[in-house]
Amino acid sequence: MTIAVTTPRGHVGSHVLRTLVQAGVRPRVLMRDPGVLDDAWRDHVDAVACDQDDGDAVLAATAGVEALLWISPSVPDADPVAAHARLGGHVARAVAEHGVTRTVFLSSVGAEKRRGAGEIDGLARTEEALDATGAPVLHLRAGYFFSNLVMGLDALREGVLRTAMPLDVPLPWVDPRDIAEIAAARLLAPWSTGGVQAVHGPRDLTFTGVAEVLTGALGRPVRAERIAGDDLRAALAEIGLGEAQVEAIVGMSAGLRDGFVPEQPRTAVTTTPSTLEGWAAAHLRPLL
Repeated sequence: MTIAVTTPRGHVGSHVLRTLVQAGVRPRVLMRDPGVLDDAWRDHVDAVACDQDDGDAVLAATAGVEALLWISPSVPDADPVAAHARLGGHVARAVAEHGVTRTVFLSSVGAEKRRGAGEIDGLARTEEALDATGAPVLHLRAGYFFSNLVMGLDALREGVLRTAMPLDVPLPWVDPRDIAEIAAARLLAPWSTGGVQAVHGPRDLTFTGVAEVLTGALGRPVRAERIAGDDLRAALAEIGLGEAQVEAIVGMSAGLRDGFVPEQPRTAVTTTPSTLEGWAAAHLRPLL
Protein backbone atom coordinates (compact mmCIF):
# COMPACT_ATOMS: atom_id res chain seq x y z
CA MET A 1 0.00 0.00 0.00
CA THR A 2 1.43 3.36 -1.04
CA ILE A 3 0.27 6.32 1.03
CA ALA A 4 1.35 9.83 0.04
CA VAL A 5 1.51 12.72 2.49
CA THR A 6 1.86 16.42 1.70
CA THR A 7 3.24 19.10 4.06
CA PRO A 8 5.05 16.47 6.19
CA ARG A 9 6.64 19.16 8.37
CA GLY A 10 3.41 20.99 9.17
CA HIS A 11 1.25 20.97 12.28
CA VAL A 12 -0.91 18.13 10.94
CA GLY A 13 1.31 16.48 8.33
CA SER A 14 4.20 15.88 10.73
CA HIS A 15 1.98 13.91 13.11
CA VAL A 16 0.44 11.93 10.25
CA LEU A 17 3.94 11.04 9.05
CA ARG A 18 4.95 9.79 12.49
CA THR A 19 1.78 7.74 12.92
CA LEU A 20 2.13 6.06 9.52
CA VAL A 21 5.77 5.15 10.08
CA GLN A 22 5.02 3.79 13.53
CA ALA A 23 2.16 1.77 12.02
CA GLY A 24 4.67 0.03 9.75
CA VAL A 25 3.96 2.00 6.59
CA ARG A 26 6.64 3.56 4.41
CA PRO A 27 4.86 6.70 3.21
CA ARG A 28 5.76 8.77 0.19
CA VAL A 29 6.26 12.36 1.30
CA LEU A 30 5.76 15.16 -1.20
CA MET A 31 7.97 18.16 -0.48
CA ARG A 32 9.18 21.17 -2.38
CA ASP A 33 12.65 20.51 -0.93
CA PRO A 34 13.20 16.97 0.43
CA GLY A 35 16.54 18.16 1.79
CA VAL A 36 14.83 19.83 4.75
CA LEU A 37 13.22 16.61 5.96
CA ASP A 38 14.25 15.68 9.50
CA ASP A 39 17.09 13.16 9.39
CA ALA A 40 15.17 10.88 11.75
CA TRP A 41 12.71 10.02 8.98
CA ARG A 42 15.00 9.60 6.00
CA ASP A 43 15.33 5.82 6.33
CA HIS A 44 11.60 5.37 6.82
CA VAL A 45 10.00 7.33 3.96
CA ASP A 46 10.31 7.90 0.25
CA ALA A 47 10.82 11.64 -0.18
CA VAL A 48 9.80 13.06 -3.55
CA ALA A 49 10.48 16.59 -4.75
CA CYS A 50 7.11 18.13 -5.53
CA ASP A 51 5.89 21.71 -5.66
CA GLN A 52 2.16 21.46 -5.00
CA ASP A 53 1.66 24.50 -7.22
CA ASP A 54 3.06 22.56 -10.19
CA GLY A 55 0.34 20.38 -11.68
CA ASP A 56 2.70 18.17 -13.67
CA ALA A 57 4.89 17.63 -10.59
CA VAL A 58 1.85 16.63 -8.52
CA LEU A 59 0.77 14.21 -11.22
CA ALA A 60 4.20 12.59 -11.41
CA ALA A 61 4.63 12.41 -7.62
CA THR A 62 1.31 10.65 -7.07
CA ALA A 63 1.71 7.89 -9.66
CA GLY A 64 0.93 4.54 -8.05
CA VAL A 65 -0.51 6.09 -4.90
CA GLU A 66 -3.43 4.28 -3.26
CA ALA A 67 -4.19 6.77 -0.50
CA LEU A 68 -3.37 10.49 -0.37
CA LEU A 69 -3.39 13.17 2.31
CA TRP A 70 -3.74 16.54 0.62
CA ILE A 71 -3.09 19.63 2.72
CA SER A 72 -3.08 22.84 0.73
CA PRO A 73 -0.03 24.87 1.80
CA SER A 74 0.21 28.62 2.03
CA VAL A 75 1.36 29.81 -1.38
CA PRO A 76 2.74 33.33 -1.94
CA ASP A 77 0.07 34.68 -4.23
CA ALA A 78 -1.71 37.96 -4.83
CA ASP A 79 -5.00 36.09 -4.45
CA PRO A 80 -4.91 33.30 -1.80
CA VAL A 81 -8.38 32.04 -2.69
CA ALA A 82 -7.37 31.61 -6.33
CA ALA A 83 -4.13 29.90 -5.22
CA HIS A 84 -5.99 27.28 -3.16
CA ALA A 85 -8.40 26.73 -6.04
CA ARG A 86 -5.48 26.28 -8.45
CA LEU A 87 -3.84 23.70 -6.19
CA GLY A 88 -7.20 21.99 -5.83
CA GLY A 89 -7.29 21.60 -9.57
CA HIS A 90 -3.87 19.95 -9.50
CA VAL A 91 -4.82 17.35 -6.90
CA ALA A 92 -8.17 16.66 -8.57
CA ARG A 93 -6.39 15.95 -11.84
CA ALA A 94 -3.96 13.57 -10.12
CA VAL A 95 -6.73 11.74 -8.25
CA ALA A 96 -8.75 11.32 -11.43
CA GLU A 97 -5.89 10.25 -13.71
CA HIS A 98 -4.30 7.83 -11.25
CA GLY A 99 -7.52 6.46 -9.81
CA VAL A 100 -6.45 7.16 -6.23
CA THR A 101 -8.72 4.95 -4.15
CA ARG A 102 -9.05 7.28 -1.14
CA THR A 103 -8.10 10.88 -0.61
CA VAL A 104 -8.24 12.75 2.69
CA PHE A 105 -8.37 16.51 2.24
CA LEU A 106 -7.78 18.88 5.14
CA SER A 107 -10.49 21.49 4.73
CA SER A 108 -11.98 23.88 7.28
CA VAL A 109 -15.15 24.65 9.13
CA GLY A 110 -16.77 27.32 6.98
CA ALA A 111 -16.05 25.63 3.64
CA GLU A 112 -19.67 24.49 3.62
CA LYS A 113 -20.68 28.11 2.98
CA ARG A 114 -18.92 27.89 -0.39
CA ARG A 115 -18.76 31.68 -0.60
CA GLY A 116 -18.14 34.50 1.86
CA ALA A 117 -15.52 32.99 4.20
CA GLY A 118 -12.34 34.61 2.92
CA GLU A 119 -9.43 32.25 2.31
CA ILE A 120 -11.61 29.32 3.32
CA ASP A 121 -13.43 29.83 0.02
CA GLY A 122 -10.31 28.44 -1.67
CA LEU A 123 -10.65 25.23 0.33
CA ALA A 124 -14.28 25.08 -0.74
CA ARG A 125 -13.15 25.24 -4.36
CA THR A 126 -10.79 22.32 -3.67
CA GLU A 127 -13.63 20.32 -2.12
CA GLU A 128 -15.70 20.93 -5.26
CA ALA A 129 -12.85 19.98 -7.60
CA LEU A 130 -12.21 16.73 -5.74
CA ASP A 131 -15.91 15.87 -5.55
CA ALA A 132 -16.20 16.40 -9.29
CA THR A 133 -13.73 13.55 -9.90
CA GLY A 134 -16.24 11.02 -8.55
CA ALA A 135 -13.42 9.36 -6.59
CA PRO A 136 -13.70 8.47 -2.88
CA VAL A 137 -12.73 11.67 -1.04
CA LEU A 138 -13.11 12.60 2.62
CA HIS A 139 -13.06 16.28 3.56
CA LEU A 140 -11.94 16.87 7.14
CA ARG A 141 -13.54 20.18 8.11
CA ALA A 142 -11.40 21.21 11.05
CA GLY A 143 -12.10 23.88 13.62
CA TYR A 144 -9.79 26.69 14.72
CA PHE A 145 -6.29 25.32 15.37
CA PHE A 146 -4.84 25.73 18.86
CA SER A 147 -1.52 26.39 17.11
CA ASN A 148 -2.89 29.59 15.54
CA LEU A 149 -2.28 31.18 18.94
CA VAL A 150 1.47 31.05 18.29
CA MET A 151 1.01 33.77 15.66
CA GLY A 152 0.04 36.18 18.45
CA LEU A 153 2.97 35.58 20.78
CA ASP A 154 4.02 39.22 21.02
CA ALA A 155 0.55 40.30 22.11
CA LEU A 156 0.22 37.36 24.50
CA ARG A 157 3.45 38.42 26.18
CA GLU A 158 1.63 41.69 26.90
CA GLY A 159 -1.39 39.77 28.21
CA VAL A 160 -3.62 40.40 25.19
CA LEU A 161 -5.36 37.96 22.84
CA ARG A 162 -6.34 39.92 19.74
CA THR A 163 -8.90 38.80 17.18
CA ALA A 164 -11.18 40.20 14.51
CA MET A 165 -13.93 37.85 15.71
CA PRO A 166 -16.64 39.01 18.11
CA LEU A 167 -15.46 38.02 21.57
CA ASP A 168 -18.69 36.21 22.46
CA VAL A 169 -19.06 34.00 19.35
CA PRO A 170 -18.27 30.33 20.08
CA LEU A 171 -16.07 28.39 17.66
CA PRO A 172 -14.83 24.81 17.62
CA TRP A 173 -11.15 24.81 18.70
CA VAL A 174 -8.98 21.78 17.96
CA ASP A 175 -5.49 20.40 18.50
CA PRO A 176 -3.81 19.74 15.11
CA ARG A 177 -2.54 16.44 16.50
CA ASP A 178 -6.13 15.22 16.93
CA ILE A 179 -6.81 16.10 13.29
CA ALA A 180 -3.72 14.11 12.32
CA GLU A 181 -4.90 11.04 14.23
CA ILE A 182 -8.18 11.02 12.32
CA ALA A 183 -6.41 11.60 9.01
CA ALA A 184 -3.94 8.77 9.62
CA ALA A 185 -6.69 6.38 10.66
CA ARG A 186 -8.62 7.18 7.50
CA LEU A 187 -5.54 6.70 5.32
CA LEU A 188 -4.78 3.31 6.85
CA ALA A 189 -8.28 1.85 6.77
CA PRO A 190 -9.97 0.87 3.49
CA TRP A 191 -13.19 2.66 2.59
CA SER A 192 -15.04 3.35 -0.63
CA THR A 193 -17.29 6.29 0.21
CA GLY A 194 -16.12 9.63 1.53
CA GLY A 195 -18.02 12.80 2.23
CA VAL A 196 -17.39 15.19 5.12
CA GLN A 197 -16.18 14.63 8.66
CA ALA A 198 -15.97 17.64 10.96
CA VAL A 199 -13.22 17.80 13.58
CA HIS A 200 -14.51 20.08 16.34
CA GLY A 201 -12.10 19.57 19.23
CA PRO A 202 -13.40 18.94 22.76
CA ARG A 203 -15.68 22.00 23.03
CA ASP A 204 -16.64 25.29 21.46
CA LEU A 205 -14.97 28.37 22.92
CA THR A 206 -15.44 32.11 22.59
CA PHE A 207 -12.33 34.26 22.48
CA THR A 208 -13.25 35.52 25.93
CA GLY A 209 -13.32 31.91 27.07
CA VAL A 210 -9.99 31.21 25.39
CA ALA A 211 -8.43 34.14 27.25
CA GLU A 212 -9.70 32.67 30.51
CA VAL A 213 -8.22 29.27 29.66
CA LEU A 214 -4.89 30.86 28.76
CA THR A 215 -4.84 32.84 32.01
CA GLY A 216 -4.91 29.59 33.93
CA ALA A 217 -2.66 27.54 31.67
CA LEU A 218 0.03 30.20 31.23
CA GLY A 219 0.07 31.48 34.78
CA ARG A 220 -0.40 35.09 33.67
CA PRO A 221 -3.47 37.24 33.04
CA VAL A 222 -4.72 37.30 29.45
CA ARG A 223 -7.63 39.37 28.18
CA ALA A 224 -9.38 39.17 24.82
CA GLU A 225 -9.45 42.28 22.66
CA ARG A 226 -11.37 42.68 19.43
CA ILE A 227 -9.77 44.37 16.43
CA ALA A 228 -12.18 46.23 14.15
CA GLY A 229 -12.26 44.93 10.60
CA ASP A 230 -11.10 48.23 9.11
CA ASP A 231 -8.25 48.45 11.61
CA LEU A 232 -7.14 44.95 10.65
CA ARG A 233 -7.34 45.85 6.97
CA ALA A 234 -5.18 48.92 7.56
CA ALA A 235 -2.60 46.95 9.54
CA LEU A 236 -2.37 44.24 6.89
CA ALA A 237 -2.08 46.79 4.09
CA GLU A 238 0.64 48.57 6.04
CA ILE A 239 2.82 45.45 5.99
CA GLY A 240 2.46 45.23 2.23
CA LEU A 241 -0.40 42.82 1.60
CA GLY A 242 -2.53 43.40 -1.45
CA GLU A 243 -6.29 43.87 -1.46
CA ALA A 244 -7.13 40.23 -2.22
CA GLN A 245 -4.71 39.02 0.46
CA VAL A 246 -6.21 41.38 3.01
CA GLU A 247 -9.78 40.35 2.23
CA ALA A 248 -8.82 36.66 2.35
CA ILE A 249 -7.71 37.13 5.98
CA VAL A 250 -10.45 39.49 7.11
CA GLY A 251 -13.09 37.44 5.32
CA MET A 252 -12.39 34.34 7.40
CA SER A 253 -13.53 36.11 10.57
CA ALA A 254 -16.49 37.70 8.82
CA GLY A 255 -17.61 34.37 7.40
CA LEU A 256 -17.64 32.55 10.73
CA ARG A 257 -19.69 35.03 12.71
CA ASP A 258 -23.25 36.36 12.48
CA GLY A 259 -25.04 33.12 13.19
CA PHE A 260 -22.78 30.69 11.35
CA VAL A 261 -23.36 27.10 12.44
CA PRO A 262 -21.15 24.25 11.17
CA GLU A 263 -22.91 21.87 8.82
CA GLN A 264 -22.10 18.89 11.04
CA PRO A 265 -23.09 19.12 14.71
CA ARG A 266 -20.91 18.19 17.64
CA THR A 267 -21.21 14.43 18.18
CA ALA A 268 -19.00 11.61 19.43
CA VAL A 269 -17.62 11.35 15.88
CA THR A 270 -16.77 15.02 15.45
CA THR A 271 -15.48 15.65 19.00
CA THR A 272 -11.78 15.09 19.74
CA PRO A 273 -10.19 14.86 23.20
CA SER A 274 -7.18 17.17 23.51
CA THR A 275 -7.93 20.28 25.56
CA LEU A 276 -6.70 23.81 25.05
CA GLU A 277 -5.57 23.86 28.69
CA GLY A 278 -3.20 20.95 28.14
CA TRP A 279 -1.97 22.15 24.76
CA ALA A 280 -1.26 25.69 26.02
CA ALA A 281 0.68 24.43 29.04
CA ALA A 282 2.76 22.06 26.92
CA HIS A 283 3.33 24.12 23.78
CA LEU A 284 2.53 27.79 24.35
CA ARG A 285 3.82 28.43 27.86
CA PRO A 286 7.44 27.50 26.99
CA LEU A 287 7.40 30.11 24.21
CA LEU A 288 6.44 33.01 26.48
